[in-house]
Amino acid sequence: MDTYSFLRELADSWALLILTLIFLGVIGWAYRPGSRALHDDAADVPFRNEDPDQSRPEQSRPEQPRNDHARHDGACK
Repeated sequence: MDTYSFLRELADSWALLILTLIFLGVIGWAYRPGSRALHDDAADVPFRNEDPDQSRPEQSRPEQPRNDHARHDGACK
């Protein structure tokens, strides 16, 4: 039996079974009874530091330093 046929047979039978079991294991792990609090906490991460009652003061952008070297006549000094 050549290598391709062996790998094809392996993929059709055992690899499919193993990957299906891994998939079901990951789904079962995600929906296990004790994981609800962890998932709720992870879902609230983007909103942890938001305080809708506190308004941010408007900050002006700092003035950029002037770059005099950008405008030159092409002659090196």
